[in-house]
Amino acid sequence: MINLEKGQRISMDKGLTLVGVGLGWDPNEGTGYDFDLDASAFMLGGDGQIPAQEYFVFYGNQKSPDGSVESTGDDLTGGNSDGGDDETLNVDLTKVSQQVQEIIFTATIYKAEERRQNFGQVRNSYIRIYDAKSNMEIARYDLDEDFSIETAVEFGRLYRRGAEWKFEAMGLGNKGGMQSLVHKYASKYE
Repeated sequence: MINLEKGQRISMDKGLTLVGVGLGWDPNEGTGYDFDLDASAFMLGGDGQIPAQEYFVFYGNQKSPDGSVESTGDDLTGGNSDGGDDETLNVDLTKVSQQVQEIIFTATIYKAEERRQNFGQVRNSYIRIYDAKSNMEIARYDLDEDFSIETAVEFGRLYRRGAEWKFEAMGLGNKGGMQSLVHKYASKYE
């Protein structure tokens, strides 16, 4: 297992077909509301945009049209796990449409503005990539920056280089929650 630094990239094993992408976090107590973080995937074409609305996989659309990316559902409190993944996205690399060049994995805070919440109030945030067949962890990226005004984070991305898949730890914070990411990657559908 590799502990990744921001911006670090690794190659996926050529025999790897089913990838699990787990996101986890622990909300700080005492803010008055539960923290509902939502894991999403934006499946992007060569132009950096989703090819169709259905290539944005989130709690409202849990499976991509090519059947390659599927969300396991929404954890409304971050309490599903004790130290483990709170939300998971499964990726079948053999089914990813040829029009998709990369898959960006994000986490956003539901109703962040209304609840006055941000990623500075969340601790132990991470993304991990594992072989979904063997459950063997491949890589993990712990988000250790203080995102005190950000309400959305681009954690990492799977992307194609020729016939090969690679993973990059991103760690990019955004203000504006899920809407900011939709505007960035799906502006032609807004």
